[in-house]
Amino acid sequence: MLLASSQVLAHGHHSHGAPMTEIEQKASEGVFDNSHVKDRALSDWDGVWQSVYPYLQSGELDPVFKQKAEKDKSKTAEEYKTYYRTGYATSVDTIGIENGVMEFHTGNKVASCKYDYAGYKILTYTSGKKGVRYLFECKEANSQAPKYVQFSDHIIAPRKSSHYHIFMGNTSQAALLEEMDNWPTYYPYQLKAEAVIDEMLHH
Repeated sequence: MLLASSQVLAHGHHSHGAPMTEIEQKASEGVFDNSHVKDRALSDWDGVWQSVYPYLQSGELDPVFKQKAEKDKSKTAEEYKTYYRTGYATSVDTIGIENGVMEFHTGNKVASCKYDYAGYKILTYTSGKKGVRYLFECKEANSQAPKYVQFSDHIIAPRKSSHYHIFMGNTSQAALLEEMDNWPTYYPYQLKAEAVIDEMLHH
């Protein structure tokens, strides 16, 4: 794996880097002024990342859905699980990012490419909340990696990511911007299931 030397994140309740400012905190909840949105480098997502989809499939995330249902009774725990099953679904087990290169591990297959930054897009969701997607492109014709990727991590300016949703495809950035139902989600590779659940429960 490309990233054996990846930095190990100290794990605590959201002790990822500097404490969030009020603007960053609000942005993480989908409320921000567009003037605060800034370009970000791919290095914000450097590291080795694991898909959380297997944890959903194994039932280990059930406490998370139970908590969501208690907080917001518009869906049952089972309905939340169905919603997230569609959201988290992916065949890409792990993603490694270093020196502008992304590696996608699917079973025993690996595809990689160097990605160029293609700007960001601000989206307004049906809920009225907003989000930012950071767009990157692979221009290597013979690469098996996705031609287009978009990151969404509740962050709107340079800051190291602690987990993210990623959109991957080969059609166009515009087509990916339409995708609202499937958002494969990745956490640091070294976090065990309990730590991922802990992060989700306190997110």
